[in-house]
Amino acid sequence: MGVLSALNRKLVRDLWRLRGQVLAVALVVASGVGVLIMSLGTLGALERMAETYYERYRFAHVFAAVKRAPERLAHRIAEIPGVQAVETRIVDYAILDLPGMEEPVIGKLVSIPERGEQHLNRIVLRSGRFVALGHPEEVVVGEPFAIAHGLSPGDTFKAIINGYKRTVRVVGVALSPEFVYAIAPGGLMPDDRRFGILWMGREALTAAFDMEGAFNDVALSLLHGASQGRVIDALDRILKPYGAIAAFGREDQESNWFLMNEIKQLGTTATIMPAIFLTVAAFLCHMVMTRMIATERDEIGLLKAFGYGNAAVGWHYAKLVIVMTMVGVVLGWGLGLVMGRYMTTMYADFFKFPFVFYYMSPGAFALAAGISLVVALLAAMGAVRAAVALSPAEAMRPPSPTLFRRAGGVAAVLGRVLDQPTRIILRQIVRWPVRAAMSSIGIALAVGLLITSMQWVDAINRLVDVYFAQAQRQNISVGLADIRPASAVGEMARLPGVRAAEGARFVSVRLRANGVSRREAIIGISENATLNPIFDATSGIVRVPEDGLILSRSLAEILGVSVGDPVTVEVLVGRQPTLVLPMAGVFDTDIATPLYMNIRALNRVMHDAPVVNVVHLLTDPEREGELFAALKNMPQVSAVTIKQQAIDVFHKTMGETMLIFVSFFVVFACFLVIGVVYNSARISLSERGRELATMRVLGFSRADVSYILLGEVGLITFVAMPLGCLTGRLLVWLIADSFDTEMFRVPPVIEPSTYGLSLLFALGAAVVSAAIVRRAVDRLDMIAVLKTWE
Repeated sequence: MGVLSALNRKLVRDLWRLRGQVLAVALVVASGVGVLIMSLGTLGALERMAETYYERYRFAHVFAAVKRAPERLAHRIAEIPGVQAVETRIVDYAILDLPGMEEPVIGKLVSIPERGEQHLNRIVLRSGRFVALGHPEEVVVGEPFAIAHGLSPGDTFKAIINGYKRTVRVVGVALSPEFVYAIAPGGLMPDDRRFGILWMGREALTAAFDMEGAFNDVALSLLHGASQGRVIDALDRILKPYGAIAAFGREDQESNWFLMNEIKQLGTTATIMPAIFLTVAAFLCHMVMTRMIATERDEIGLLKAFGYGNAAVGWHYAKLVIVMTMVGVVLGWGLGLVMGRYMTTMYADFFKFPFVFYYMSPGAFALAAGISLVVALLAAMGAVRAAVALSPAEAMRPPSPTLFRRAGGVAAVLGRVLDQPTRIILRQIVRWPVRAAMSSIGIALAVGLLITSMQWVDAINRLVDVYFAQAQRQNISVGLADIRPASAVGEMARLPGVRAAEGARFVSVRLRANGVSRREAIIGISENATLNPIFDATSGIVRVPEDGLILSRSLAEILGVSVGDPVTVEVLVGRQPTLVLPMAGVFDTDIATPLYMNIRALNRVMHDAPVVNVVHLLTDPEREGELFAALKNMPQVSAVTIKQQAIDVFHKTMGETMLIFVSFFVVFACFLVIGVVYNSARISLSERGRELATMRVLGFSRADVSYILLGEVGLITFVAMPLGCLTGRLLVWLIADSFDTEMFRVPPVIEPSTYGLSLLFALGAAVVSAAIVRRAVDRLDMIAVLKTWE
């Protein structure tokens, strides 16, 4: 017991004496643990909130749209094996005319019962009340839309519904699990000012769209264990005679698809980023322990001489590693909890969850602590083994002095040119090249993480530049409620302020190849398209082939097809033919997984005359007010996308989220720089304390001594900078490949300004570390140098 208490007392003294290094290592460990806890907590909270929201408000499992189907089909649908509940609805679009909005605003109208409860996709009333029977002018509006326009119960605005302008009155504000990510047709990001969800009474929409005894949308919930595929097949057979658009499951529902992609990306973050931080922490722990044990050779010899065995000595240093690591783990737990709660609140607001709850399971804390301890102990194992292997006589004997020889060549020239302190710095680095290299690599890893974190901003800017500025030359895209003759393009071209117009056609399809099935939309464009052509992110505009499909590379990889391979195309609209079309080409894009086809060939295989359902417009900005006024009075318009506003929304949505992530990771990476630089300088001070104090006795000034110690660290840091840039480049490629999702692919582009800012952050962190160590240099005890051990 006395032996253990003595070693424990030494452990406490060592921890206090090394408190600076302990804190530096702990900060690095805390960074990795914090990122892990934050990611796991946010990921788990998002999954649980989505699951609870979906279950509590009965989010459907299967969805289908039709042109017009008789209400009596609801009974047949309910009899499909595996179906639990059926909700038939009327869903359509309206153009809204709101105060302060010059451009058209699109509203998606969804019917709800005036009496009784919804069976599925129930709305969460946030204020006001539900619509009442006999009041067709009443609407409940989505909360994001209401907030964007300052709407509250009692407010009114104009809406063009099925070609008729009418005044609607807001009676309630609500949320729905069906629209956690509500985007306009053809949109990429939610734009709450220009697109909103409006729930109206079923009888009101029945009268507005002449749907007496009919529906055009249906949602189903399934019994546990039911086969979704079989239910979808049966539903398609029932609805096909009525102009159905093929049914699809929850996984393909637009809002849920976006949410699941975000959760998937968070899962990637929870895997990769903590691994990188903990790898650097392991490296730092190894470096600290190796050099610290080297400075305690005589103490190890004394311990063994007094009878302490290998196990006791080894366990003593293992405990030192455990305590350092656990300090970082506890700090990381706290950081991760705070950041995870903040991120969860941010995501809950972004995805419009009606409630927020954050809970971290004890298993996540245990996992973070276990991984950190294992990594740290493995990293320090070599140093601990070296301590255990030392015999008392060998440990108490001073290390063999370094052999010196007269320098020649370049070294001799430098020796004559450089001053004495600088020569001492270079001699120390040359004497211990591995040690200097290890310190330099540690700083380089931290710089690489800084570059990796800040590169997200470059990636977003590149996405915007390629997808919006280079690939899209139109100002406005107008979506039509249904296919229209190609002459509609000419009609649009004659609207005020339109300089050029170009038609396109979107057709919903299901692609099948090599056992893989994908629900997509073929985009039909003309071979001379200039406003919205096929654009390759690496090579520019791609020619539209006369026949066949041209797929984005990501989609081709998902389907496992290459140029010349056949792809089965099941058309989900119109006559719903099944086609086998060759893959005619491939192109690179960083957003979504689009595919294109010559519009003439597309209309031909669809057995249609020349038709379009999207018109791209190049407009005169000075006359856009006149154009918007004309579009507001065109009932066939179902969506209006203004490119500049889409860019602004993309920047705002992605920018806010990325700025928070980038800020977190920049702070963590600065912790790494401080940890590496401080430990390197502080351990050097421990190793060379007598030497530096002797220099002071011999007449060297404090500035000279500080320059000798910190100049070595500065030179190591300087060498680490280009290596850190290379490391950052490699990490960006690694992370870009890992963060490749169906929605976004992170382009591995790094701007010179990112390199510059990362290096400035790293230098700033290094200067802070050096300033802390400089204080210790100034407090060197010169009297201790005069004392000699006998």
